[in-house]
Amino acid sequence: MTYSINACQSIHDIGQAAWDACANPKCLNPASEVEYDPFLSFAFLSALEDSESAVAKTGWAPQHLSLVSETGQIEAVAPMYLKGHSQGEYVFDFSWADAFERAGGRYYPKLLSAVPFTPVTGRRLLTGDSPEGEKREALLVSGMMQLASSHDISSVHVNFAAKPQWQRLGDAGFLQRTHNQFHWQNNGYASFDDFLDDLSAKKRKNIRRERREALAGGVTIERLQGAAIEERHWEAFYGFYMDTSSRKWGSPYLTRAFFTQIGATMGDDIVLIMCQREGRYIGGAINFVGSDCLYGRNWGCVEEHRFLHFEVCYYQAIDFAISRGLSRVEAGAQGQHKLARGYLPTHTYSAHWLANESFRDAVANFLTDENRYIDEEIDFLQEHSPFKQPES
Repeated sequence: MTYSINACQSIHDIGQAAWDACANPKCLNPASEVEYDPFLSFAFLSALEDSESAVAKTGWAPQHLSLVSETGQIEAVAPMYLKGHSQGEYVFDFSWADAFERAGGRYYPKLLSAVPFTPVTGRRLLTGDSPEGEKREALLVSGMMQLASSHDISSVHVNFAAKPQWQRLGDAGFLQRTHNQFHWQNNGYASFDDFLDDLSAKKRKNIRRERREALAGGVTIERLQGAAIEERHWEAFYGFYMDTSSRKWGSPYLTRAFFTQIGATMGDDIVLIMCQREGRYIGGAINFVGSDCLYGRNWGCVEEHRFLHFEVCYYQAIDFAISRGLSRVEAGAQGQHKLARGYLPTHTYSAHWLANESFRDAVANFLTDENRYIDEEIDFLQEHSPFKQPES
């Protein structure tokens, strides 16, 4: 069997049926062992394009790869973007770009395989349920490097890769980088109190106090899914998102149209947690539901309420995950404050192919030290876990 690889300037050039067959085969075959990932769905990625959130004019020009058989069948795909900057990635290479350009090189544009604005681990080389999955992955990786070489592009980056794919990318010559996030694990809890019982007495007491004080100012919370999420909720939530993103990043990534579109196409995959006080919405958080994980994404609030952020983004997420029997909660990038709330440090992974050999060697030396630091940091944080320590 011979294959060709195409770089598509819109996910619509691939089409929903072909994309989802490769990205989320569970949609077609519930018995598939490939975990459903809402961020890899055609609905999510097309909403980013259709709403002009991730398009060429925002520095995210789609270059999605498709692996096409000699019969014209699309056998594998990869989300790919030609990036004119490093914003919205959550894997920081600004210092690499600065060093390369000071040395006379041109770092941008670069190629990035990732989900825009979404620091969530997942597959990036999407081969459906094919028994030839690893072979097709290798062809996609080769296509990435060929695309970079033929267009004189400095580098290819694969962010928040699933560990097995990250390991195979290393075998293919990509530099391997590690990072640290905080994830909550469900140890078979039947209730939030069961989870609290696993914590030390001090941490358990603190969380109960935070939950009480978060609502002390007359705040009420509602969890919305599917058809219960109306345009008025999106309108309010977008205001919270704009307020937070303008303060943290200077310019919001997602447009208002994005939220309307995912509400229409992905409502059952969304948990919108909204806070109300005195008859008006004052804050909220959006979460996405995968096969076995709740993913916390954006949060915002237009009033100051102590501990409300912890309640909405962490404790409500844990409570929902327990009620649905989900095995984990991933609450986004960074944040050592999550540790005291039951979210433990966890490795995440990225891989990087740099065309310039001297630059590649310099970055490899940097990563040797950085990866060792990440390992040491995670080991240190694990020693300060909020969970009860086993008796010696």
